[in-house]
Amino acid sequence: MSLANGSLVTEFILLGLTEQPDLQIPLFLLFLVMYMITALGNLSLIILIVLNSHLHTPMYFFLFNLSFIDLCYSSVVTPKMLMNFILRKNIIGYEGCMTQLYFFCFFVISECYVLTAMSYDRYVAICNPLLYNVAMSPKVCSYLMLGSYFMGFSGAVIHTGCILRLTFCDKNIINHYFCDLLPLMQLSCTSTYVNEIEIFIVGGKDITMPTIIIFISYGFILSSILKIRSNQGRSKAFSTCSSHIIAVSLFFGSCAFMYLKPSSAGSLDEGKVSSVFYNIVVPMMNPLIYSLRNKDVKVALRKTLSRKKF
Repeated sequence: MSLANGSLVTEFILLGLTEQPDLQIPLFLLFLVMYMITALGNLSLIILIVLNSHLHTPMYFFLFNLSFIDLCYSSVVTPKMLMNFILRKNIIGYEGCMTQLYFFCFFVISECYVLTAMSYDRYVAICNPLLYNVAMSPKVCSYLMLGSYFMGFSGAVIHTGCILRLTFCDKNIINHYFCDLLPLMQLSCTSTYVNEIEIFIVGGKDITMPTIIIFISYGFILSSILKIRSNQGRSKAFSTCSSHIIAVSLFFGSCAFMYLKPSSAGSLDEGKVSSVFYNIVVPMMNPLIYSLRNKDVKVALRKTLSRKKF
């Protein structure tokens, strides 16, 4: 067997979400429907934002990027997961595994910072509405998005680079439905101490720093909302933020459960279930949360559909 990047293993077998045969077909159909909703929902939101000029605002610029990221990283993980339910052995090559790991890290870290940028946008809109056009100018929005993608790129390079330094001797069965950091580390026949420190520092930074910024932003937002005298104004302010709070809670909560606790065989099994939330449920829920609770998106959808009729 030839060496691949210092590793004796040239391919891995993905164990999948569950090995119970009675659940394979029902879970395949469930996750297939969820993936189709994810793809359709995020693509629809992207197209609506592009086609409707009244949605060319900072909030929808960030939402456009969020939908793009959700579509991409769901597509990195879900198709391979679906194969687990219908194949006896779901095999992925060493290079393919490292590629999947890199793009997963890139998109999931980028999403952390896009959600942070969105919370800052809501903070400025509610707490400093008179300065909104200056504080959230196209230039500032572009810098925030470039910063988000740069953090995703640098984090993905560090995570993937640290996995590439490991040697995989004979174990090649990954206790997961995709190539993730913790399951890969368990297969290494060399020390993973550096990797554990790296995940704690880099992963911790990419979860805790955005979470702190989001909490601070919403602390100021809540304080400003409570000062609004009219009930109508208060409820409108709450409605613009509640969808973002739901999305953030689901995403960061499941990520923290997976990566910010000691790894063990038992925790990996729990982590597989937890990862379903940020890999599959959150990308599916985001377009539903932001569109069903948003009048502007509903108006844009009606306008776009009426154009198609003529």
